[in-house]
Amino acid sequence: MALRVKHSVMVGLLGRQSNRFHTYTPDRSLAERLDMLRQIPGCEGIEPVYPSEFRDVTAGARAIRESGWAVSAVNLNVKGDDHWRNGSFTSPDPAIRAAAVRDLRICMDLAAELGSDLVTCCPLIDGHNYSFQVDYVAQWRWLVEGVREAAGHRDDVRISMEFKPSEERNYCILADTGRSLHLCNQVGRENVGITYDMGHALVAKEAPAATTALTLEAGKLFYMHFNDNGREWDWDMIPGSVNVWDLVETLYYLDRADWEGWLCYDVLTRSGDDVLGVQVATLEVMRAAEALLDKIGRPALAEMIAEGAPHRSVPALWRALL
Repeated sequence: MALRVKHSVMVGLLGRQSNRFHTYTPDRSLAERLDMLRQIPGCEGIEPVYPSEFRDVTAGARAIRESGWAVSAVNLNVKGDDHWRNGSFTSPDPAIRAAAVRDLRICMDLAAELGSDLVTCCPLIDGHNYSFQVDYVAQWRWLVEGVREAAGHRDDVRISMEFKPSEERNYCILADTGRSLHLCNQVGRENVGITYDMGHALVAKEAPAATTALTLEAGKLFYMHFNDNGREWDWDMIPGSVNVWDLVETLYYLDRADWEGWLCYDVLTRSGDDVLGVQVATLEVMRAAEALLDKIGRPALAEMIAEGAPHRSVPALWRALL
């Protein structure tokens, strides 16, 4: 039984990537990146970012349509431009909060134009760094009100909010699965759900399969980002490079719930300009993880869970690797 998922890559990852110390990959035009994606076996779609891919909205949308790529989601960036410096949905300036809602609506329309029904947004600039810096209750209310207002723009496009514990703020307002589910509950709109980024969940010290299962149970899992790290920082490594069984177990729960949707890969290279190799490896690992799920067998995994005996299940899992 195959997972009912499609595979997407963040198109921006094939362009310039840098940190405080080094630039790892060069600038590439949107057209170049869209063409490079054809060299990734198994890639079925793209996640473009607004506004970076759409400084000229008409030209960006035309390039994507003409490429023939399906769009898994439009990613709204509310952290990079200067006016977001003090927050987006939770800025103390009502005009900035209104701009965040406006951009979310723009992305909803853009997604529909590009044949997608999904906008994903990670409000990384919203939160705080110091004690007594912000009013936490006011910030939360602004976030709820802003997302609710945007969601009312149209019913045929979903808003998928992504959590992360920190970066750009020391303490992001949407830090984990629990707060994300609380947001969905308070917004109270059917078209508002969660983008579950496995790397962010690991940094939040969550058990990814457990909180994925809760998000599925709530009917709020709209979208998935896969990558990996050592639970200390969001390194965006190849999935399964560190946390093998977390990856397999998360896929098990997606499969058990018969979830259908997009898996998108937010994976970086920090070893030179080998962006294609990293993305090819990512999809290869995901196929191998699904094959391992098949090899072990869903009934055998269900029996392990029912029995709850690690002294038998852990050796059996390791024997499956031989």
